[in-house]
Amino acid sequence: MSDTLLGFHRLAQLYGIQLVQPLFTRSRFGSVRQREAEAGGEVRTWTAQYQPADNFRGHFEFGLKYERLNFEFFSRLFHRVDPQEVAAWVRDAPTGSYARRAGFFYEWFTGRQLAVPDTAPNVGYVDAIDARQYLVAQRPDRVRRWRVNDNLPGVRDFCPMIFLGEQAQRGWLYDVAAGVQSLDATYGPELLLRSAAWLTFKESRASFAIEHEADKQDRVKRFAAAIGTYSGRMADPMAPEQLLMLQQTVLGEAALRVGIRQSPVFVGERSFTGEIIYYIAPSEELVDGMLDALRSFEARTRGVNPVARAAAVSFAFVYLHPLADGNGRIHRFLINHLLAADKVVPANIIVPVSATIAGSAKGRADYDQALEAFSRPFMQVYTDAYRFGPKRLCPDGVETNFEFLQTEDAQHAWRYLDMSEQARYLSGVLRQTVEQEMAQEALALRQYDEARVAIKDFVEMPDTDADRIIRSLKKGDWQVSGKLRKTLPQIFAEDGAFYAKHAQIIAAVRAVFEGKRPEAEED
Repeated sequence: MSDTLLGFHRLAQLYGIQLVQPLFTRSRFGSVRQREAEAGGEVRTWTAQYQPADNFRGHFEFGLKYERLNFEFFSRLFHRVDPQEVAAWVRDAPTGSYARRAGFFYEWFTGRQLAVPDTAPNVGYVDAIDARQYLVAQRPDRVRRWRVNDNLPGVRDFCPMIFLGEQAQRGWLYDVAAGVQSLDATYGPELLLRSAAWLTFKESRASFAIEHEADKQDRVKRFAAAIGTYSGRMADPMAPEQLLMLQQTVLGEAALRVGIRQSPVFVGERSFTGEIIYYIAPSEELVDGMLDALRSFEARTRGVNPVARAAAVSFAFVYLHPLADGNGRIHRFLINHLLAADKVVPANIIVPVSATIAGSAKGRADYDQALEAFSRPFMQVYTDAYRFGPKRLCPDGVETNFEFLQTEDAQHAWRYLDMSEQARYLSGVLRQTVEQEMAQEALALRQYDEARVAIKDFVEMPDTDADRIIRSLKKGDWQVSGKLRKTLPQIFAEDGAFYAKHAQIIAAVRAVFEGKRPEAEED
């Protein structure tokens, strides 16, 4: 009896459903009701009193009550289930909340209407999904036919979803606004604003480092300009004309391919045995519709949890890969833009997530792992679903011989991404970026300010000379380099006019960076 599956897993058995994104909850019978964590999910054991009817109606209602939702599964299921089974359930329980939700989901996922009358107008509305646990639309649409609040975050063409958990279980979800406010309280707004220019450049440089192009200074400057100009200031970032403007700013006038792609794309590399494919993006005929749906998702989720929605929009964008070029950079731009647009951080403050990603081997590996949370299982399912055939010229001028053979089947996965793991990843990156990267940058600026003051207590000089002293002493472990003696002989050459104060200057600068500033001597 303990091997008997319940709920969504049982329906996957009954209907022969293979998933890219596995069901999170596996329900089974047992002698004691309990919940256990397992790799990538949970196992829930139920006693006999919970046993549902072994059919679509019984197990789907059980799943809605007790299991985590999976929209890829819903899409595949409703395209296989006999609509008469759903209609019979609705006729038997026309006011039942689970029957009405099942009818709503059938029509939403398939676009086909069930042969049942509309729900009576005196029946109360019920939410499509639990707003206490999932990322949902800020303003649900009322579906009178089912008396259901359509609070799904997206629309049928593209609806990523994120499981947030109960409010008490959201300790993993970082409060970026509180983190930035803490920095403001510690270092002051003027210091944070001064650091913004460097953080913008740092984010740009790190973003290119992720793509192994950090040495391309002109590209780095263009991306930094795009961040400074557009982050938090785009009213409709998913609109094609807005994306084109952003893409042109990032890529520059010399870009060969701009605009929405009209050709197939995959992420991979060449080896001596041929192409190695890591991910295949949605087929070109789907891109326009899915991009427009992502635009709806971005609009529908405004005002809800900013970190979760930034994760959903930015990672969904990179999986869709809608542009001919620049998708990775714009994916990372969108994180900053959405945080600023949601007023989590001021528009002129950059949260340099790319610096965290590119700053270490672990950072890069964690980022790759977040991307592979969808791409790896996708390729495991569709490993034999592509080929390289005759070359053809696509409408956007791209010549290709790549063919993906299972677009119809893969749509269920492409359209209904579960982004829960990516949201957890981004939340951790944001925590590290704010509390370490940004804090360290603000502290460094404050230390440089204090070190300049300390130097000028002994010798008045331009900031550029003071900065030269600070950098050289820090780099040389508080020893005076030969170059510094030649550059500023007045202080560091034995016959210099201020040589008598050089030891005090060194001590003063060192004390600032070690946390204790000595008093300046009286002249």
